[in-house]
Amino acid sequence: MRPPYPATLVPLFPQFLQRRNTKLDFPLRAMERHGIDRPTYLFVAQSLGFADPAGATLAEMGSVYATGHDVMQAAAATAQGSGLVTHDGDRWSLTDSGRRLLDEHRRAVAAYHAGLAPIDRPVLGRLAALLDRAFAAGAAAPEPVTRLRTPRARRYRWTAATSELAQLDAAVFGLWQVRDDCHIQAWTAAGLTAPVLDVLTRLWRAEASTPEELGAIMANQRETDIAAALATLRSRGLVEDRKLALTPQGITVRERIETETDRVFFSPWPDDVGAEAEWIRQTLGQVNDALA
Repeated sequence: MRPPYPATLVPLFPQFLQRRNTKLDFPLRAMERHGIDRPTYLFVAQSLGFADPAGATLAEMGSVYATGHDVMQAAAATAQGSGLVTHDGDRWSLTDSGRRLLDEHRRAVAAYHAGLAPIDRPVLGRLAALLDRAFAAGAAAPEPVTRLRTPRARRYRWTAATSELAQLDAAVFGLWQVRDDCHIQAWTAAGLTAPVLDVLTRLWRAEASTPEELGAIMANQRETDIAAALATLRSRGLVEDRKLALTPQGITVRERIETETDRVFFSPWPDDVGAEAEWIRQTLGQVNDALA
């Protein structure tokens, strides 16, 4: 696909992922049966469900922007106490009981998706097919060179999609993992680390104007890590010395990272898929509205 890129599509992907399973009741029943809470269930069904079956560290499963994994560590400990996971050194993996729960979860999600038709099925199927082709192209592209998240998208496809919504789910989840990798390449090339980029992004979005507000919305980083990130950004002239705001240079750097992310993400899309970008935006928006 050639620029200009349809960047207005991007916010619709996480919106879909946040809404597509909100009315699925299987997790509640499974949590009650196993005597576990929601973070523990998510650790089994998602964190380890997307991870390498041979095992993964908490850092590999968690957010790349996090500097601590206390919540995930607590969930892992509870899951271990329930016999669902085990660990060898710092690598966690599912037990037989955990794999059975993951299999039940996947089948429950598939059945739930098969019964959902937020818009007409033929239209839903066309949307899914277009985005699936975009994912396939992005996953096979030479960029980004390093793939930390894309392998999760492949493991997410534990079986062939059995419904239009299941195909759309796999496509959007896959695209979001590919975009993560594109973003990582863009900010790494700009000479930033993940925690520093996270602070830069929060200020770029004007989410906080004081250190206290910044700390309140960044629970994934410790106070000392946030302070260190701000010191780094100020030393590079990207954040004002006397207030919590980006300098003009900081705004330019962050906007260039976003532009480069869009380039790497959208460039591999087939031209005929790109030609449908406005239709995809409108139709995925309709799906998201219907799932709200």
